Amino acid sequence: MHSEKTAVADPSAIGLFGLAMVTLVASSQKLGLTDGTSLIIPWALFLGAFAQIYASIKDSKLGNTFGATAFGGYAFFWFGVAATWMIQHGVFGESMQASADTRQLGVAFLGYLIFTLYMTYGALGTHKVLLAIFVLIDFLFIGLVLSTLFGSEFGHMLAACSELLISLFSFYGSAASVLNAHYGKTVLPVGKALIKR
Repeated sequence: MHSEKTAVADPSAIGLFGLAMVTLVASSQKLGLTDGTSLIIPWALFLGAFAQIYASIKDSKLGNTFGATAFGGYAFFWFGVAATWMIQHGVFGESMQASADTRQLGVAFLGYLIFTLYMTYGALGTHKVLLAIFVLIDFLFIGLVLSTLFGSEFGHMLAACSELLISLFSFYGSAASVLNAHYGKTVLPVGKALIKR
């Protein structure tokens, strides 16, 4: 029986683009350049969540456990954040809005910090651009935990600056993934892994 192998594109480009877009828009609010979260919600859902869940599913089919877990984990994060903002805006009723305790959000950020720390160790086996993104995500969650649980202004600014840098590095990583594959050579270098797998 003859089986034909089908080439599958690397989903990292669209996953990183989704991450880049949502963190760019979200960081604009944290940095005080824009106001409110209402118009971040569509970007959180469609770019932060759906683009990354698509990349997660594709990476899963490629047998890439790390990529599938990373993109899937952060996709569900953005689903959760979008739902949180909708609760805070009263979309699900005044009762839910009134009873929302933001400390629970801080605990969720702490859980994602734990997740990101072990994923950062995994990123040591990928490339330096992706490693930089994970390190910045570590700082983002440290900042979010500090600002949400302790009301730290330093934490807020740490989260804001980290999120903007995540966006810039993710744009670069997405561009490198697209252009290097498209031209079959290194157009944008990403650096070698620090740990060999």
